[in-house]
Amino acid sequence: MNMPTDPNRKPFSGLRNPALYTSLIVLLAALYAGSILYSRRQEARELEEKAKAKKLAQDQKIVDSLGGSSFDILNFYASPPLIQHGETAKLCYGVSNAKSVRLEPQTNRVWPSFMRCVEVDPKKDTTYTLTAEDGNGNTKTATVVVRVR
Repeated sequence: MNMPTDPNRKPFSGLRNPALYTSLIVLLAALYAGSILYSRRQEARELEEKAKAKKLAQDQKIVDSLGGSSFDILNFYASPPLIQHGETAKLCYGVSNAKSVRLEPQTNRVWPSFMRCVEVDPKKDTTYTLTAEDGNGNTKTATVVVRVR
């Protein structure tokens, strides 16, 4: 059965089609949402890169404070430097990039460290010598005196 068509009825044109407008609005909304997501992702990446750079700078500062890549005796001291007869003192040392260390005269075992103390019990005024050696045969020395009353 055929329905009669209205001779006065105008066919849909592209400008009068609601599906076209709806599709266009949905497409524009999707593009807008996509651009927002993209810009937020870029901001997150930039913040992450800044955080990495800051962490790297902090790590480098710590490495530098511990002697960096240089071979050195960072510190060597007695605490206390003056003791009563029969008391003990601590010899504290720190080295950077050393392969081995020696403490003379001393019977306690020592090894490379950024901060380590060993106990000593001298019977008279004693000069202690710390010798550090890197892996290339270079050596550095430092001395400290513990006085005994």
